[in-house]
Amino acid sequence: MARAPLSLSQLAAELRLPKSSLFRVCAVLTERGWVLRNGDGHYELGIRAFALTAQSSEYPIVRAFRGIAAELLTRHNETVCLAVLDGDESSFIAIEETSHPVRLVTHVGSRTSAFASASGRVILADRAEGVVASQFAGQLLITPTGRRLRDVNELLQILREVRSLGYAENREETAIGLHAISVPVCNAAGSVLAALTICVPTSRLIPARRVELIADMQAAGLKFSDSVAWLAAWNATRADAREILSAQRG
Repeated sequence: MARAPLSLSQLAAELRLPKSSLFRVCAVLTERGWVLRNGDGHYELGIRAFALTAQSSEYPIVRAFRGIAAELLTRHNETVCLAVLDGDESSFIAIEETSHPVRLVTHVGSRTSAFASASGRVILADRAEGVVASQFAGQLLITPTGRRLRDVNELLQILREVRSLGYAENREETAIGLHAISVPVCNAAGSVLAALTICVPTSRLIPARRVELIADMQAAGLKFSDSVAWLAAWNATRADAREILSAQRG
């Protein structure tokens, strides 16, 4: 799908497959988040295929990230990531790495449970509490490093704090020795499009530096939001994912 978005007829011609068979394949891929279908019925790669296509670097939100990340790297030299939600998971769609040998080792397409990650919490905090409660009801909320949330109510309290502060912090909940700070990236309507995250080994995070990082991340988040204010909202569900990517391709 190098020339995406493509119609079903174009895909059938390219792949030399019957349209009826290809439609069923595309329906499954769309349901699973690998392919998106826009309002015109054209198909393009979905968020789950981000790590598999060279086109990902050309999406406007990723291009805008590069400039913001470069400024943060120059000032702090720590890994900077851009994440979105796919279902119950936070997924990295762009990364700029620190030059320090001790750093977060990750890649585009890396995924973490949304409730456990700073990036996921920043985006979940934009949702109504009833939606979040319904989404995570009945789940065992255990982070990758073994911290167990009591129940959904504890998660909702965490998200209230995120909304109040305007950022999320995560200390050793997704990886031992890792401290993450995330801020929302919003459009002009105030809807959260993605999360801008900086990942710092706890060994390099003294209290004074933490305060400085939070302030710089919040300023970077505002600047990032101004640069992508025109983008449509992506509410982090697979069904709605086509909205933002279709806008980005426009």
